[in-house]
Amino acid sequence: MNRAGRTTRDRTRGGRRPAERRGAGATPLPNRRALGTRQRRSLQAATLLTVLALIGWLLWLGPVLAVRTVQVDGLGTLSAEEVREVARVPDGVPLLRVDVAAVEDRVAQLPQIRSVQAARGWPDRIVITVAERVPVAVVGEPGRRSLVDADGVLFDTVTGDPPRGVVPLEVAEPGTDDPATQAGIAAIRTLPRDLREDVAQVAVPDARAIELTMRDGTVVRWGDAEDSATKGRVVVALLDRIGDGELDPAAVIDVSAPDAVVLR
Repeated sequence: MNRAGRTTRDRTRGGRRPAERRGAGATPLPNRRALGTRQRRSLQAATLLTVLALIGWLLWLGPVLAVRTVQVDGLGTLSAEEVREVARVPDGVPLLRVDVAAVEDRVAQLPQIRSVQAARGWPDRIVITVAERVPVAVVGEPGRRSLVDADGVLFDTVTGDPPRGVVPLEVAEPGTDDPATQAGIAAIRTLPRDLREDVAQVAVPDARAIELTMRDGTVVRWGDAEDSATKGRVVVALLDRIGDGELDPAAVIDVSAPDAVVLR
């Protein structure tokens, strides 16, 4: 035993105890790192949720991405204001809350519209793209005259002279389901647009008896709608030859059998 009355073993033991006491109750380093990682992840998740909530508010409720303009493309005879009035797109409503399918349904109710598509144009507009019906013929109804498109749809009324190239069509019951209407339109569509202007009338008392009357009085007996494309080419060629003096004028041109044309 030395002067202090302590052995080397006692001093060694005594040296360990303070270190052990200092470590008592402290969080081990690996645990502290795991805790910090969890805290960072929680903070990141909270930040992400906040950002998503802000984006959701901006898109669904906020005024920043709201309707300011209704753009209408593809117009012909209709005005943009006529389409907007029917579309009834609410101003100031966030774009995501606009029911574009309902907008399309409302615009499609306009008889002049053949097709319509509505879409969101970020950040502040609804874009409505329309395709209007193109008149091919005009038919008489009790008290009015109506334009007819290539499908036989009656879509608008007309007063005075019809548009250029729109041919007067005489049928008993005009409409999409009427064979006479479809036959007459098939004949009209085969003629070049400039030649249509020379047609005074297309009469179809029966789908098998189409008859064109030209403005100079020439009658073209078309027959039925079968081979209308061929008949149209034959009529154009014959009228050109008559106009050039190669053939004598004919009161009647019968192309009901296009491979055996009769002029008289």
